[in-house]
Amino acid sequence: MALSCADALLTLMLLNRGAREVNPMLVSLVRGSPAIFVLVKIALTGGGIVCLTLLARLRVFGWIPVRLILYGVLLAYIGLIFYELALLGML
Repeated sequence: MALSCADALLTLMLLNRGAREVNPMLVSLVRGSPAIFVLVKIALTGGGIVCLTLLARLRVFGWIPVRLILYGVLLAYIGLIFYELALLGML
């Protein structure tokens, strides 16, 4: 969740510098209220984390542990944060 909050903050910083949101589900929210954008973004991430955590002991297609998907999402978020920091010139 901390990474989702950091992503929301960094996204808003990038948008203020002329970037654009590429997630089609969030584009309309970005154009509206930044507070609503952050709340929806965090709610979507939180819901996904809860679902994946509850299903962590199951296997997708009978052989891929769901917990690996959860770890994959974590690694993707870490990569995204580093990418956003690089775009902002903070790395």
